[in-house]
Amino acid sequence: MKKILIIGANGFTGRRILDNLSADDACEVVGCSFHPDIRPEGNHTFVRLDINDYPAVEVLFDHVCPDVVVNCSALSVPDYCEQHREEAYATNVAAVENLAHCCEHQGSRFIHLSTDFVFDGKSDRLYTEEDLPAPLNYYGVTKYQGEQAVANICRSYAIARVVVVYGKALPGQHGNILQLVKNRLEAGQEIRVVSDQYRTPTWVADVADGVERLMNTGNTGIYHICGAEHLSIAEIAYRVADYFGLDRSLIRPVTTEEMKEATPRPRNSGLSIGKAKRELGYRPHTLEEGLKEMRLK
Repeated sequence: MKKILIIGANGFTGRRILDNLSADDACEVVGCSFHPDIRPEGNHTFVRLDINDYPAVEVLFDHVCPDVVVNCSALSVPDYCEQHREEAYATNVAAVENLAHCCEHQGSRFIHLSTDFVFDGKSDRLYTEEDLPAPLNYYGVTKYQGEQAVANICRSYAIARVVVVYGKALPGQHGNILQLVKNRLEAGQEIRVVSDQYRTPTWVADVADGVERLMNTGNTGIYHICGAEHLSIAEIAYRVADYFGLDRSLIRPVTTEEMKEATPRPRNSGLSIGKAKRELGYRPHTLEEGLKEMRLK
């Protein structure tokens, strides 16, 4: 029986990973989060925990003795991180460093989720795992520092970089940009979207699949676990509108300059999945295949 500890198990990605692994009889799954379990039913154990409480984290590790730890916890809103730097550093760097030490002490494999925002977006091609990060904002800085901590401390680890994760959110979870577009258009509201920023959007089920593949391999290093389609955020919004039969005229494409975002974002942070396809057999779904589950109420 493989023991798996999922940090940030109430979050959008963490819960999908927990649900998938809990369905496997070969896995004993423990989820933890700062808040109570948003969906207690299911074949898992749940622990409330502040990952910045290092003694409590160590007690949890000693109790669970996990074979694999998956860290989905992060402060991931760039504007918030920019204005709350100490808090962002504590969660995205210092806590990750402590988790890495706990994994190394227990002999656990550490799967850590990161982001495309470690790059500056100035490349004219998809970024590979060999490209050197150069983050534009403090969120990206902390995520890159977290990656470095994991690589420096752990012998058995994998860093999974994801991009614009979307899918059906559960009650109590934050939404995602595709869900926001759908909700706004369904309400007949106009929405402004950036037309000159490009991403490789990722269905949350594909992230869960990629993480499971990384759990079951001894491969160490960075892997890009995202979608195969390289799209502008405006193109993503139009495809959401078309798929759900919503009024695309409510979408207002604007440039980065016109959007006047408080925190800089990379223009082109699409990631190449060539390595994950070769080494893991990873095959992501199309945008429309991922949107299908959002039809369900």
